[in-house]
Amino acid sequence: MKSFDESGLNPEILKAIADMGFTTPTPVQAQTLPILLSGDDDLVALAQTGTGKTAAFGLPMLNRVEQKNKDTQALILCPTRELCLQITNDLTSYAKYMPQVNITAIYGGAPIGVQARQLSKGSQIVVGTPGRVVDMISRGALIIDRVNCFVLDEADEMLNMGFKDDLETIFEYMPAEKNTWLFSATMPPRVDGIARRFMKDAKRVSLGKRNEGASTINHEYYMVHAKDRFEALSRMLDLHSEFYGVIFCRTRIETTEIAQKLARRGYPAQALNGDLSQQQRDKVMGDFRNGTLRMLVATDVAARGLDVDDLTHVINYILPDDLEVYVHRSGRTGRAGKSGTCISIVHSREGGKIRDLERTVGKPFELKKVPSASEIGQHHVIKDTKELLEADTKKKSLGTLPTEVYMLFEGLDRDQIIEQWLMWSYFRNVKSDTNNDDINLEPGRGGARREMDNNRSHRDRDSARPRLKYGEERPRRNDRNDRGDRNDRYERNDRNDRGDRGEQRSERAPRPTAAGFTDLEINIGRTHNLKPNKLMGIINDITGDTSIQFGRIDIFGDKTSIGVDSKRAKEIIQAMDGMQFGSKRLKVNVKEKNDPFGDGYRPFPKAGNKRR
Repeated sequence: MKSFDESGLNPEILKAIADMGFTTPTPVQAQTLPILLSGDDDLVALAQTGTGKTAAFGLPMLNRVEQKNKDTQALILCPTRELCLQITNDLTSYAKYMPQVNITAIYGGAPIGVQARQLSKGSQIVVGTPGRVVDMISRGALIIDRVNCFVLDEADEMLNMGFKDDLETIFEYMPAEKNTWLFSATMPPRVDGIARRFMKDAKRVSLGKRNEGASTINHEYYMVHAKDRFEALSRMLDLHSEFYGVIFCRTRIETTEIAQKLARRGYPAQALNGDLSQQQRDKVMGDFRNGTLRMLVATDVAARGLDVDDLTHVINYILPDDLEVYVHRSGRTGRAGKSGTCISIVHSREGGKIRDLERTVGKPFELKKVPSASEIGQHHVIKDTKELLEADTKKKSLGTLPTEVYMLFEGLDRDQIIEQWLMWSYFRNVKSDTNNDDINLEPGRGGARREMDNNRSHRDRDSARPRLKYGEERPRRNDRNDRGDRNDRYERNDRNDRGDRGEQRSERAPRPTAAGFTDLEINIGRTHNLKPNKLMGIINDITGDTSIQFGRIDIFGDKTSIGVDSKRAKEIIQAMDGMQFGSKRLKVNVKEKNDPFGDGYRPFPKAGNKRR
């Protein structure tokens, strides 16, 4: 299908999209429209965000709506309020010449009574978030037993956000005879499971390999110590003066801290996280969409549903644990056929993760060097000079201004004027607090060697082999048998500390906490592929501090206990609690005394602490 005129869409729809300037379908539209317009097939479509998915399912949906029938005939589920409103606005534009069609958006954070009254007037198409849809069904405000078209948009995101139970509830209220169209940027096993369970012989359309990144995105990474992350971020922003994008962090606290530090350095940045009220969120998103705000510091959850086509960059302040999350983050740029850049700030132990990401997105990642302050200044001097020389300077009447400027330059020769320009351009682009140090690390060399941790627990003091801090290497022995995989060394050390000869330690046998340490318990363990070095690395990364003292670490099936410096315990809990680890949301608490792994939690006292 080369044009919409060949699609068979109703004249009213063709006229509306022609008004919008749509003449040629995007690749995903060209593949899905013939399927969805010609029959009653279920469909699974794998396509990146920003490829025209809304029109791909919205146009055939409008084409089959019975305008005089006020029953709800189509339901579209999406993960966030922002995406819900965007889809509703797009469908309203497509239905411009279909006055009898009502399209209603229902989502959390807005008065449910107002939305219920809108539904009572009759809506052929309802666009909603899973939680609010379930609420409306339970109240009897939304009747979906006559729906003939059900769309799951960004299905992977909805499952990542924990909406699986809501999706299953909604399916139960649906009629058996209907068409289900599932659109997703990635295709993890959970999405495949939904398709197999609830869809009938679904046809499949894919605009790339499973979980593959968009071809319009370049992937770059910078390798630095954890303590130099913010300095690296600042220098990258100085280098890319045209930056318009999102800086992704792991936790709400981290987004606020990074945004505040950027603001103090003069960058136009705002945090976007779950602590914002809906009014504050709308204000930040409005400023970002219209370009008033150029830098958004966000968590993955807060940024879901973000739909801006012109973003130049996405920055991973810390790489996500889940490779699929990286695909979603990078998909925020390079949309609608435009190019974009996804930048990651990594430490020396993440080389393996970069290789995994290269295989996932199907593109090589380029290792870049963090520029020094002098390199940033030189870059902008050359850039500004080229812009000056290439500017359109067709003579226009400027009155007496040229004479006044000539008088200002009186007494200066050519070299002095150039030197003055050079110095002005240089220091205009180099911030006074930017140092000129080389903070780059070489991959494969482990970076700078960390100091040994001399503050051990009472059990460690009796051991001939001192406990390691994250990133350290145990001194080599001449004995060949001591060689082997680094993680194996950690595992042997962990087993020896427990004195259980490799068997899992009894969860009923309490052990005393070392002086100066507080034991924290976390709701992940061996079943989540957690290792001691990985856990210490996460704590180092989220706090930005590699000097934190660690005590004993006990990893069980689905729980872990780690001793940390008591002075840092509150900070670590606030930073880790609620962060995403793969598909698991972390719960971090101070471990109950004399209860090695009881079910009771005693939260560390902090302002506004809530049980999740």
